[in-house]
Amino acid sequence: MKTSFFLYCLLLTTVTFGQNTYLHCGKLIDTKEGKMLTNKTIIVSGQKILAIEDGYSLPKTDQDVVVDLKSKTVMPGLIDLHVHIEGETNPRAYLEKYTLNDADIAFNAQHFAKVTLLSGFTTVRDLGGSGVNVALRNAVNAGKVDGPRIFTAEKSLATTGGHADPTNGAKKGLLESPGPEEGVVNGVEDAKKAVRQRYKNGADWIKITATGGVLSVAKSGLNPQFTVDEIKAICETAKDYGMDVAAHAHGDEGMQRAILGGVRTIEHGTMMSEETMALMKKHDVYLVPTITAGKSVSDKAKIPNYYPKVIVGKALDIGPKIQEMFGRAYKSGVGIAFGTDAAVFAHGDNTKEFGYMVEAGMPAMKAIQSATLTNAMLLKMEAQLGQLQAGYLADIVATNDDPTVNIDTMTEVVFVMKDGKIYKN
Repeated sequence: MKTSFFLYCLLLTTVTFGQNTYLHCGKLIDTKEGKMLTNKTIIVSGQKILAIEDGYSLPKTDQDVVVDLKSKTVMPGLIDLHVHIEGETNPRAYLEKYTLNDADIAFNAQHFAKVTLLSGFTTVRDLGGSGVNVALRNAVNAGKVDGPRIFTAEKSLATTGGHADPTNGAKKGLLESPGPEEGVVNGVEDAKKAVRQRYKNGADWIKITATGGVLSVAKSGLNPQFTVDEIKAICETAKDYGMDVAAHAHGDEGMQRAILGGVRTIEHGTMMSEETMALMKKHDVYLVPTITAGKSVSDKAKIPNYYPKVIVGKALDIGPKIQEMFGRAYKSGVGIAFGTDAAVFAHGDNTKEFGYMVEAGMPAMKAIQSATLTNAMLLKMEAQLGQLQAGYLADIVATNDDPTVNIDTMTEVVFVMKDGKIYKN
C-alpha cells in the first residue's frame, strides 16, 4: 500500500510539475521600469513565472518546451478595464434585448471571451451585463471555457430612466418597473440595497451610470443622474463588501458628483473640464478613456438605421470628442487606465486603443504600462499581474514588432499565454 501511494505521488508530481516552458525573448518590456530589455529567457513552471534569465537558457530536461520568440517583443498579458463581454454591436442589438434568452447570451459571451483572449487580453473588467458575465467568469476560472480572467460588475446601477435602466425604450407595461434588485436606484436606501444585491449575485466591482449615455434609448447623454448622497451610499456600501466603484460619465457635473462620492474610476469622461481634472488628481481617481468606442459610435451613427433616431445625434456629438479630452487629461497629469468599452465595437479590436492613445500624445511605453502595471494595481492584483517577474502569474503576450517604435503592431498579437498555458503561438 505504501509503495503504491509513493508511486502515485511520484506520477502526480511528474505530470503536474515535470514540464517547464522556456520562452526565448528577443525583446522584453519591463513595465515596472518602463524599459526595453533584450535577449532574455522567461522560464514558466505551472501557472507562474519561475525565473527570468539573461541570454537564451537551455532546458534542463527532455520534457521542457522551448518557444522561439527571438524575433518578437514580449510583454505582460494586457488588461482591459472596460468591456461588455455578453454582447456586441449590430443593427439588431436593440431588438435582441427582447429576443435572446440567457442561453443565447451565454454562448455569444463564450465566443467573445475567446476572441478577446486571443487578441492579447488575459484579464478584463466587465462593466455591466445581464448576470451571465458572473457565470462566464466562473466557467473561465474553472477551466471550462477559454477566455480572459474576468472581474465583473454584474449589472450596472442606474436611476429610473437612467443610462442602465433596462426598461428604457420598452412599451409601457411590457416590463415591470425595476428597482434595486434589477439595479435601478432612487434614494440612499435603494443605493445600499442595490450594492448588496450585486454582492449577492457575485459581482467583483460596482458600476454606476453617473450621467446619461450615448447608446441608451433616452434623450440626454450628458445629464447627471445620481445625487452625491446616493453615490456616497453606493461607494460606502461597496467598500463594506470589499468592492470599488466605476462611474460611466460623459457630462462634467456627473463626473464631479461621482468623484466627490468616492468612485475609483471615471469611464469615458468626454466633457471633462480642467476643474474636474484637478479634482481627479486630488482624489486619486483614474480615467478610463474608451477612445475606440467614441470613434466607433460616431462612425456607425452615419449608417442609416443602425441606431434608433434618439441615439444618432448623441453619437455624432459625443463620440468624436473623447480622444481630444484624453489628450488634455493625460497632459494635465490625470491617472490613465486602459479601457475600451469593447462590445460598442467588435471584440478583439480592443488593441486599436493603443494607437489612438499615442496619437493623442501619450508615449507608447506609458500606454502599455496603463494596460498592465496601472490596471493590475486598480484590480488589486499588482503582486500577480502587470509585470514579468518571478512569482507572477504567467500571463505573457508578444508582438511581431517593437510597439515603442511601431504602436500599430499591438493590433497583431502573435503569442498569448495565460496562467502558463499557451493559447496562441
